[in-house]
Amino acid sequence: MTASPILSAADEGSPTQDIYRQLRGLIVSGQLGANERLPTVRQMATDLGVAAGTVAKAYKMLEHDGLVVSRTAAGTRVAESAGLLPASVLKHVRDLVAEAASTGAGQDDVIDVLRAVWRAETGLATEGESVSDL
Repeated sequence: MTASPILSAADEGSPTQDIYRQLRGLIVSGQLGANERLPTVRQMATDLGVAAGTVAKAYKMLEHDGLVVSRTAAGTRVAESAGLLPASVLKHVRDLVAEAASTGAGQDDVIDVLRAVWRAETGLATEGESVSDL
């Protein structure tokens, strides 16, 4: 990887999921570009203080999603076809983050509300779930 984005160490949840989500976010936001090389599994594990198997699982999940391609001796690279979010969506996300930060809203709260709104707006809400008062 040419620019070394900072990933945070895994939270109390699943470290594999956390690493997967962070890398996926970097890829779909365009911060990691097509053909950009990711650190080796061993290096990423050392950097984050997790087991190599944890990072390997996260890389496999990204590969399953078509976001990275792994090749023996060539390492893991961002796939050519890794889809970026449209620029207008990225702008709205950046605006949301800036507004939330300026008001002191917590990251987890904003993400939880975003997920709830997404489920409601796309018809994926679970029974009894409502965001009408948001």
